[in-house]
Amino acid sequence: MANNRRTRYGGRMLALSAAALGTLAAMAVPAAADDQPTRAQILADCDSGEGKCTFNDPQLGQAYLGDFHRVSDSLYNCSTSPATQSMTWSDTVGSTDTAGVSVTAGGKIAGIIDLSVTATYSHSWSSTHSETSSVNMTVKPGEVGWISRAQVMQTVSGTWQTHYDDRKWGHYFWFVPDVITGPAPNGTDGRSNAVVVKSRKMTTEEKRSCSSRSHRHRTFVVRG
Repeated sequence: MANNRRTRYGGRMLALSAAALGTLAAMAVPAAADDQPTRAQILADCDSGEGKCTFNDPQLGQAYLGDFHRVSDSLYNCSTSPATQSMTWSDTVGSTDTAGVSVTAGGKIAGIIDLSVTATYSHSWSSTHSETSSVNMTVKPGEVGWISRAQVMQTVSGTWQTHYDDRKWGHYFWFVPDVITGPAPNGTDGRSNAVVVKSRKMTTEEKRSCSSRSHRHRTFVVRG
């Protein structure tokens, strides 16, 4: 009688184990390559709200000074002595993800990242930074000058978790790793924004424009 009871229980345990293994095997089968969403598709669903998204385990990278880029008009000096003029500059630096896609300020994606970073590091994250100021710029005769600026930048890496109410691409959940690069507050990790005046000699064509009646022995500004 005891042997029969053990046999029945053993058979039942074997059946449960087989069923469990069958379930695990089904979960482990990867979706076909054509069924895999791209990062852009996942982020589009996060941005539209079709997918309920979180940005998990954000990790801030070390801050660094980004590349210098022109932020002012150009000042041409057609006179015979150095020319000094106050030049206004304006700069807006945004954020991009791993694929170089812009992370729009005020959008859901930026808001989700900010919420995650704030919860982890107790300070906010901004997808864009804008700044305007002016600098007294001195340009030598026969040269053209402009203002360049470099912004302190920082990366934040993490994993997008997307939950769908109905299966999409065969699953309710998708996980996509991502790295966002964006502007950081001035002074982050001891790094500071930089503004510099740059200049170069005029080209032959630019020197020719200095001989025109309107530009002769004067300075003039060219937009852009």
